[in-house]
Amino acid sequence: MSNPVVETFDTIKNDIKEHNVVLYMKGNKLMPQCGFSARVVDILNRIGTDFETRDVLQDDILRQSIKEFSDWPTLPQLYVKGEFIGGCDIVTELFQSGELQKIIEA
Repeated sequence: MSNPVVETFDTIKNDIKEHNVVLYMKGNKLMPQCGFSARVVDILNRIGTDFETRDVLQDDILRQSIKEFSDWPTLPQLYVKGEFIGGCDIVTELFQSGELQKIIEA
């Protein structure tokens, strides 16, 4: 019997393995659906990095599963090279300090 949460975890693992930068967010990079997601999209665009987005509003199981996967309660969530970086506040701090650019370019 298939387990939607296990399948979603597998999808998340594949996404963060196959793409250098993945943002789990409300909406997508062209139409963010919340201010926090929009801020992280803006930061990634300012850095000029390619990134994938996954819209958690399109998939309730994904919205819950990503929080369990990362053990982080809020969205958006940024992954770089398979590592969970954090949400909007952490990404903003890392960007302002120049650390995010170093993490992405490393």
